[in-house]
Amino acid sequence: MKARDFGKRTEELAAAYLRRSGMELRDRNWHCAEGEVDIIARDGEEWVFVEVKGRRSNAFGPPEAAVGPVKQRHLREAAWRYLMAHDLEEAAWRIDVIAVVMSPSGRVKRFEHYRNAVSGDVDSCP
Repeated sequence: MKARDFGKRTEELAAAYLRRSGMELRDRNWHCAEGEVDIIARDGEEWVFVEVKGRRSNAFGPPEAAVGPVKQRHLREAAWRYLMAHDLEEAAWRIDVIAVVMSPSGRVKRFEHYRNAVSGDVDSCP
């Protein structure tokens, strides 16, 4: 499976999981100058910005380890831009991370959902 197809597959798995969890998916692969948000959903009244990280193995560390300080800053800034673009500055929101490890055959070996994985501190946004 090519990298692009692998990324799409992990995002589809995450989206299906979020729907089953009762979330309403609102947007996918939303781009702005600050970055991209893989999935934007509503969990009740709260907006949820989801970063999906997938790996074929843990050889380079677990997928969630790829969400370091720089990526976290980009996620916060992109989330805030989305909220501003949709006149939602007063809305409750959070940033989650979904980590997926798949076997070479495409079987899910590990699937983790980290709620509030990234601080959504508005003071750190422009």
